[in-house]
Amino acid sequence: MGQYTVSTRKNVRILLVGDAGVGKTSLILSLVSEEYPEEVPPRAEEITIPANVTPEQVPTSIVDFSSVEQTEETLGLEINKAHVVCIVYAVDDDDSLDRITSHWLPFIRSKCNASVDGDAETEPETEAAGECLRKPIVLVGNKVDLIDYSTMDSVLAIMEDFPEIESCVECSAKTLHNISEMFYYAQKAVLHPTSPLYMMEDQELTPACKKSLVRIFKICDIDGDNLLNDYELNLFQRRCFNTPLQPQILDEVKAVIQKNVPDGIYNDAVTLKGFLFLHCLFIQRGRNETTWAVLRRFGYNDQLEMCQEYLRPPLKIPPGSSTELSHRGQQFLIAVFERYDRDGDGALSPEEHKMLFSVCPASPWSYSTDIRKSCPINDNGWVTLHGWLCRWTLMTLIDVVKTMEYLAYLGFNVHENDSQLAAIHVTRERRIDLAKRQSSRSVYKCHVIGPNGSGKTGLCRGFLVDDMQKLIGKEFKTNVVHCINSVQVYGQEKHLILRDIDVRHALDPLQPQEVNCDVACLVYDSSNPRSFEYVARIYIKYYAESKIPVMIVGTKCDMDERRQDYLMQPAEFCDKYKLLPPHLFSLKTNKKELYTKLATMAAFPHLRQFGHMTEEHKLLWKAGLGVAAATMIGFIVLKTLNVGGSHSR
Repeated sequence: MGQYTVSTRKNVRILLVGDAGVGKTSLILSLVSEEYPEEVPPRAEEITIPANVTPEQVPTSIVDFSSVEQTEETLGLEINKAHVVCIVYAVDDDDSLDRITSHWLPFIRSKCNASVDGDAETEPETEAAGECLRKPIVLVGNKVDLIDYSTMDSVLAIMEDFPEIESCVECSAKTLHNISEMFYYAQKAVLHPTSPLYMMEDQELTPACKKSLVRIFKICDIDGDNLLNDYELNLFQRRCFNTPLQPQILDEVKAVIQKNVPDGIYNDAVTLKGFLFLHCLFIQRGRNETTWAVLRRFGYNDQLEMCQEYLRPPLKIPPGSSTELSHRGQQFLIAVFERYDRDGDGALSPEEHKMLFSVCPASPWSYSTDIRKSCPINDNGWVTLHGWLCRWTLMTLIDVVKTMEYLAYLGFNVHENDSQLAAIHVTRERRIDLAKRQSSRSVYKCHVIGPNGSGKTGLCRGFLVDDMQKLIGKEFKTNVVHCINSVQVYGQEKHLILRDIDVRHALDPLQPQEVNCDVACLVYDSSNPRSFEYVARIYIKYYAESKIPVMIVGTKCDMDERRQDYLMQPAEFCDKYKLLPPHLFSLKTNKKELYTKLATMAAFPHLRQFGHMTEEHKLLWKAGLGVAAATMIGFIVLKTLNVGGSHSR
C-alpha cells in the first residue's frame, strides 16, 4: 500500500538571498564542485540536484539572486516561486546580520502578502496563499573560517521573533564546512517544516499537531484503556518505521518521559501526555522528520489535513456493479465496535458511539435520527453489533467513498497495513448475474413505492423490529429513507435495504435513481379503493418492460379489503402481467415472510415473472442452478414466494 511516510512534494526550490558580498554564489558553487571557486561570477545559474544524491530523495533546485543583475520585482517573483528562502549573512559583518531583521525578513513577508493579494504572479506549483504568509526561512552564517566565535546567540534571538525561521547554520564556502548541512536544512524546512508542528514562542505543539497526535494515540490504543502498552507501542513503531522497538530503547524512552512528565507513564505504559511530550521533544531536538513520518503514515499532508489520496483511493466500479464490505472490512469494524463497547453489553450507547467517532471530523450519521431508525437496535434504543454492521453495509452500497473515508479516519490503513480498498468488495455486473441466473451479491436494494398513506413507511420500519405491532399508531416523522436488516435466503445471510421512495404527488414522474434497484415493492392500501391505481400505473410505466423483479403488496389487510377503482383488480392485474399474486401485509399480523420473498426475488433476478413459471421453465431454471444446488432449492424458491401470498392476512 502507499506508505505516507515522506512528503508528497515532488521537488524543492531553494532561493538564496542576502546582501552583496556575503558569499551566496560561493556557497552554491562550492556545493556543486566540492571546492572553493577562485573566480566567482555575479550570480550562479539555477542548478538542479537529482533526487538520488539528496538526503530526502527529492529533486532540488537552487536559485541565486544578485542585486546587480536582477530587479526587486524579479526578486519578489522568485521569493514566491521558492519553497524555502535562505538568508545568507557574513559572520564577520554585523551589518549583514542586522539587515536580516531590518530588511530581509520584512521584505520577504511583504512579498508573500502581496502574492496573497494577487499582486504577484506565481507558478501553478507555488504554495497556497495561506502558506505564503509563512515562507520557511533558513538563516545561513557564511565565512565562519574568518572568526573564532559564534553568532548563534544573536540568531536564536531573531528566531524567537520570527516563527517562520525553521533553522540556522554557520558554514564556510571556503573550507566547505557545513555546506551540505546548509542545503539539507533547507530541504528539511520544506519537507519537514517546524511551523505546522511547533510554536517557538510558546515552546509547545500547535493545536493542529496536537489534535492529529491525539487521534493517532486513540487509534493505536487497541484495548481502549487510554494507555499505550509495550505491544501497542511496538505495533505503532512497526507501522510507522517498519522496524520493532528494541526493549532497551523502549525502557530508555519511558525513562525520559518519566523524568520530564511525572504522569507521562502509568502502569509501565505511556499516557497521552507522555506521547505528546515525546513528539515535542523530537521537534525541540531537531528531529521533525520523526513526527512527520508518524503524521504522514496516518494520512496527514503538509497542512496537517488528511490527504485526499489517503481518504479516497481510486476504486473502479463497472456499470451495473455494486459495492459491499469485504470480510476484512467486516472484521475490522467488529474489532472497532468491541473496542468501544466498554461495558460489553453488545451495543453502543450514545456516549460509546460518540467516543468511537471522536477520531473522525464528525459522525457519519446522526445517532438519534438516523442509525436508530435505519437498522436494528436493542430495547434501550442502542445500536447492536448486528445493527452496526448493517449501517456500514448500507453506507458502503449507497456511498462507498464515504465508507472509505471513515475507514481511514478509524485507522483501517494502519491496523490492516493496507488501503481501504481491501475492505471493499466490488460485485460482478448485473448483466452477468442475469446470464448466470443467480446473483452473486449479498446486499440487495429494494425500492418501496406507493401513494402517500399506503403504509409503505410502516412496512419499511417493520423490517427492523421483532414485534411489528409496537409500530401500530406511530407517526414516522424522521426523513430516514433507508432501512436495512439481514434475511436468510436458503441458509445464506443476505442484507436487504428498503428505500422508501417519497411520492409527493401522484402525477410526479420517478427519476431513474428511484426506479433502478434489485427488486421493486409496489405498495397499495387494500382498504382504500383508490390506492391501487397508482401502483398499477407505476408498474406499467416503469417496470413492465424492465428486468427488475416486482412484488405488489396490499397493506392494512387486517381491515376490510375494498374493491379497487381500477380497470382490473390487483389479482387480475398480477395475473395479466405474470406477477405473483398480491402479498397482503399488516403490522398486526407480525409476519415477516414478505422480506424473505423480496430478497429471494433479488437473488434470482432472471425469474422476474414468478407468477407464470411453467414446469418447463422450472426444469430449465433447475438446470441453470446446477444439479447439486437445484436438488436443495430447486422448487423451494417458488414455495417460498407463494407462501403468504393472497391469503396472508
